[in-house]
Amino acid sequence: QVLLVEKAGRRSLFLAGLMGMLVSAVAMTVGLVLLSQFAWMSYVSMVAIFLFVIFFEVGPGPIPWFIVAELFSQGPRPAAIAVASFCNWACNFIVGMCFQYIADLCGPYVFAIFAGLLLIFLLFAYFKVPETKGKSFEEIAAVFRRKKLSAKAMTELQDLRGSEEA
Repeated sequence: QVLLVEKAGRRSLFLAGLMGMLVSAVAMTVGLVLLSQFAWMSYVSMVAIFLFVIFFEVGPGPIPWFIVAELFSQGPRPAAIAVASFCNWACNFIVGMCFQYIADLCGPYVFAIFAGLLLIFLLFAYFKVPETKGKSFEEIAAVFRRKKLSAKAMTELQDLRGSEEA
């Protein structure tokens, strides 16, 4: 796993894992919806479940721990990892406790909710999560500063244009 992460990069593996999980969740939904019409859809659902787990283990399972450790300097890193761990376990607990109720409520469309959430996570990661492979903390922090400064400059430019028109 570590060799794959070092070779392919954190962000690309994370995005590939999210995309694979999204496709698998859609396949599980389709398999469950069409199960009453086609008996072989049970195999589609089973393969989708296995692929979902595989893609999770390649991307969203381990990669956030690499990214969190690399996004924060030595001082705030333990607190950031503690917050990330709490969020991870809290979400696991919520899904574990609520899944049966949601499945009863949504029926075969239960994995469509996960597909929707995965799409949101994929878009967020694509637009907001930087590649941390081979970069120092200072280089990663500079990427965030540039994004923040460019967003601030764009806002100031829009403010200037708005005041010129008045």
